[in-house]
Amino acid sequence: MATQQTRSLARFMMAPSVVLLLVWMVVPLALTLWFSFQQYNPLNPIRDGFVGVSNYALFYSNPAFLQSILNTLVLVISVLLITVIGGILLALLIDQPMWGQGIVRILVISPFFVMPPVAALVWKNMIMHPQYGVFADIARFFGAQPIDWFGQHPMTAIIIIVAWQWLPFATLILLTALQSLDGEQKEAAEMDGAGFISRFIYLTLPHMSRAITVVILIQTIFLLSVYAEILVTTNGGPGYASTNLPFLVYQKALLEFKIGQASAGGVIAVVLANIVAFFAMRAVGKNLDK
Repeated sequence: MATQQTRSLARFMMAPSVVLLLVWMVVPLALTLWFSFQQYNPLNPIRDGFVGVSNYALFYSNPAFLQSILNTLVLVISVLLITVIGGILLALLIDQPMWGQGIVRILVISPFFVMPPVAALVWKNMIMHPQYGVFADIARFFGAQPIDWFGQHPMTAIIIIVAWQWLPFATLILLTALQSLDGEQKEAAEMDGAGFISRFIYLTLPHMSRAITVVILIQTIFLLSVYAEILVTTNGGPGYASTNLPFLVYQKALLEFKIGQASAGGVIAVVLANIVAFFAMRAVGKNLDK
């Protein structure tokens, strides 16, 4: 058992890292909050000044705001459904004895190590291109008309790309949970006459529930900040069809140079992300306490 001295020593040794982390987090957040109440344009700095909540009102009244919120929610929910369900199925598949099992596992998790802009470029120019992409060749092979994914179905294309990137992460976490299942429990269920579906519903799935909750929590936090894939592929279009909240903030800051409105959007995004994280953490806590 740790004594009071060892606890004090541990706190003292952790203090520099904690302080550095707080400064690293608080300073940018404080500057963002301050700029959200300022009228600041780097191309015309003479017009600087305090404008109150006008930036928040202007950002909220932007015709793309509600659409960006909807697109953000659609992206997060869709990717979570694909990665959790697909991750469970892939984990069950690659957990079976097979030739070259190690190579298969490496191939399954390899997309997670590809940088988002690179992955988006590959999907845009080599897979989903309406003329030269793999999907277009497959469509023409079956006598169908190729689909212009980024023009006709931009959000679907973004969801596919992001889900492809995050599916390996979900698979790896869920596979780890699956392999921690006690073999004696599975053998006992088989001896009792339980089939594969019954074992999955009443034994495997409850055992994986904690891992599923962790996957949902971690992915939700990162999916709320998806940006690079949209910039590389659709640039938020057509119109606002694929604009999410982080991309709208980028447009205000680096395309329109409205730093105040972009900062207001950033504060709104932080608030929404913390609300989601709060409920997700509560769900994780309840699940882990079971």
